[in-house]
Amino acid sequence: MPASELGDSSEKEKRVVLIAVISAVCVLLFLGLSCWCIIRKKKQRKRGSRSNKENMELPLFDFQTIAAGTSSFSRKNILGEGGFGPVYKANLGQEQVVAVKRLSKDSGQGIDEFKNEVTMIANLQHRNLVKLLGCCIEGEERMLIYEYMPNKSLDSFIFDQNRKKLLNWQKRVDIIIGTARGLLYLHQDSRLRIIHRDLKSSNILLDNELNPKISDFGIARIFRLDQNEAKTKRVIGTYGYMSPEYAIDGNFSVKSDVFSFGVLLLEIVCGRRNRGFHHPDHHHSLLGHAWLLWIKEKSLELLDPSLDDSYVEFEVLRCIQVGLLCVQKLPSDRPVMSSVVFMLSNEGATLPEPKEPGFFTERSSTAGDTLLSQGRSKTGDVITITTLEAR
Repeated sequence: MPASELGDSSEKEKRVVLIAVISAVCVLLFLGLSCWCIIRKKKQRKRGSRSNKENMELPLFDFQTIAAGTSSFSRKNILGEGGFGPVYKANLGQEQVVAVKRLSKDSGQGIDEFKNEVTMIANLQHRNLVKLLGCCIEGEERMLIYEYMPNKSLDSFIFDQNRKKLLNWQKRVDIIIGTARGLLYLHQDSRLRIIHRDLKSSNILLDNELNPKISDFGIARIFRLDQNEAKTKRVIGTYGYMSPEYAIDGNFSVKSDVFSFGVLLLEIVCGRRNRGFHHPDHHHSLLGHAWLLWIKEKSLELLDPSLDDSYVEFEVLRCIQVGLLCVQKLPSDRPVMSSVVFMLSNEGATLPEPKEPGFFTERSSTAGDTLLSQGRSKTGDVITITTLEAR
């Protein structure tokens, strides 16, 4: 073989070896970089989880303990179904019974809303607010652990034909005033100024003595002390309790909570829901019906028939008047909660005459919930409204 051909073959072999070495080095570098990225992400995830737990500043409950206490989250232990997931009764031993709110993986409440509820209620201490005992954060699990309320929520009493009889007039007055004081604390007396945004009968829990406690702060918002109003394009709440300015324009303030409280007060007096209220003589809501009776000076006809003769006429009329003052159409006409508490607690207080309530429009007998008929989506009691703005 000529020497020239031998030289060419040697050069080719060197190139093949070089290419193989370079390829092997590249593969090793790629694998090493991939392993480093995976390890780094795991460390960041653990660090983030640890940071989240530290920021909660609350006792942490072990997932296995909660699972055992709820019989592996058995349906028989469900206390209720909220907009963001089920609430379970859990027996943690040593006579410790708690309520566990488990964030559903496909719920509308994400980690931001979860953190919002935790950080907000962890700083609140009032006899008329439900007490948060701790939380559980493991993997994708997000749970809040509350004090257990043996009598569940107010709606299970006032809208049940049998159980409503357990609430005489004095107990209803106590529930109204207790709820008002809890809301006043949120608006004025707590370290944070909080707008609840979803005050309703199912969010008023009752302890073993039927004392009211406001719950569910998932969509509550914190206001600065100098802030009076805020606006959102994502309106979340419960139809029948939302104020006109919030439901239509997305504007909310302490006065939107006052409106919700007024609806709740009239429901407690009447024993019927504002949403879905029907009357043979008209197609108004409960608010409209209360207003019609007020201007005809027949407000006592609004009273729940199950109360029989246990009520005090003067107190009933005062409560109805305060309720109508709270649900007035314009926010500026509604009282603040400090005035509401004063009017409810003092027989000698002089009350102004209420004006027409919000949503005082007769509904079509066939149209149903026409308020949500355009540009709005509704799922159960929670609605989302998208406000279109001109460009």
